[in-house]
Amino acid sequence: MKGRVEFSIVKLSEIDNIKGRLDAEYYKRSYLKLEEKINAIGKIKIKDINVELDCSAFYPSITEYYNFDFEGVPFLRVNDIQNGLVTINSETAFLPQFVLDNNPSTIAIAYPGDIVIAKGGNTLAKLGLVTNEYPYYALSRDLILLRTKNIKQINKYFLWAFLHSKYGQDLLWRTASQTGQPHLTLPSIGEIGLPRFMDDFENKFESLYKLSIKYKDRSVKAYQEAENYLLKAIGLKGLKLSEENINIKNFKESFLATGRLDAEYYQPKYEDYINLIYKYTNGYDLLGSVCNIKDKNFNPEDNIEYKYIELSNIGKSGEITGCTIAKGNELPTRARRKVNENDVIISSIEGSLESCALIPKEYDNALCSTGFYVINSKKINSETLLILFKSELMQNILKQNCSGTILTAINKNEFLNIPVPIIDKNAQEIIRLKITESFNLRKQSENLLEIVKRAVEIAIEQDEKVAIEYIDMYLSI
Repeated sequence: MKGRVEFSIVKLSEIDNIKGRLDAEYYKRSYLKLEEKINAIGKIKIKDINVELDCSAFYPSITEYYNFDFEGVPFLRVNDIQNGLVTINSETAFLPQFVLDNNPSTIAIAYPGDIVIAKGGNTLAKLGLVTNEYPYYALSRDLILLRTKNIKQINKYFLWAFLHSKYGQDLLWRTASQTGQPHLTLPSIGEIGLPRFMDDFENKFESLYKLSIKYKDRSVKAYQEAENYLLKAIGLKGLKLSEENINIKNFKESFLATGRLDAEYYQPKYEDYINLIYKYTNGYDLLGSVCNIKDKNFNPEDNIEYKYIELSNIGKSGEITGCTIAKGNELPTRARRKVNENDVIISSIEGSLESCALIPKEYDNALCSTGFYVINSKKINSETLLILFKSELMQNILKQNCSGTILTAINKNEFLNIPVPIIDKNAQEIIRLKITESFNLRKQSENLLEIVKRAVEIAIEQDEKVAIEYIDMYLSI
């Protein structure tokens, strides 16, 4: 009803018991009802389960040491959290070990099985489980760390699942400090009450997570098999590249032919890659002849919601790990490319050229940044295009053709004129099947994580018996 006002009546004694918070937001009906439910189930506070709360302090500027080549120690920032997990991608910064050694008391270190939470801003309470992809991770100041190595009385995977659920998120938002910009503090997180269930029920969340990881590992294996098959098909396996640092070209062979005078462009290794394409048994053609490029700007309507894909949403195996959902008038001006199912998007920016992805059905008609080229082809299927452009071969050719001063990128003319091997149809079909298998396995892995989150919510809304039935129903499908 228009003009309706929500209010809650709370006893003064109850206010005293909750740290003297007097702001109305803290006493929303939904928060009070959730608190009642958790109290009825039985609860234990985070500070009482032997979880160590930590965060990075005010370390000196370290941006000059960032690299984005997956070398060193991952330096986690908020964008590295996707769908409840720490997800390493081409936008993840890495630090050399000596930076951590020089700042042992100011840069916090997280290990697999720990939990990280965004401290404030519009990403407040965004939460991720630290995976075992790397042995340890450094944390930015924007994250709070829950170390779970010595956790007691509760399963750490249940803790993660609960905090990632809508009810855990409500508690994190409720406990955020309201002075200035809302933000989380270590003491406030320690006071959060967790619902207690039977050990057998909580242990199911560990089993589900580990099953999800198995599916993910199988997905990566299928992707690697497709990648290896392509490399073998085009002759890149075992290719010996020139190690020469000098390449002598006359003016006609250099500037008049290419318009380039920078020495980087003429590295002998690039000629080795180009010659490999020229000699490919099934032939080659220029990209502009092989592929359709979709570069027409799309103007989003102000009040329509769109899915928007940017660099940080691209996973290492060509998958899309998430998106921003926003109305047209809230999107950045670079959100001007419309994509459709089976399109392939390729980053044009040097330093993130490996950010290529295949558009699945759920992102049909989504938008992506103008920093991507959007292509499809009638000669090469989309799965093969993805693997091809993420391969060492095409990555080097893309890099060779990047130019610019402030922002180095490959322009449209250069992109259209790079040579592309026309992969044999039989090889394309094998690659298509492997990538389809990889994507299906990854989807199964993601679905299990959604089941984990929903099962916690059902246990709170109804009871753990119903939640177990929900889990068993999905596992039997």
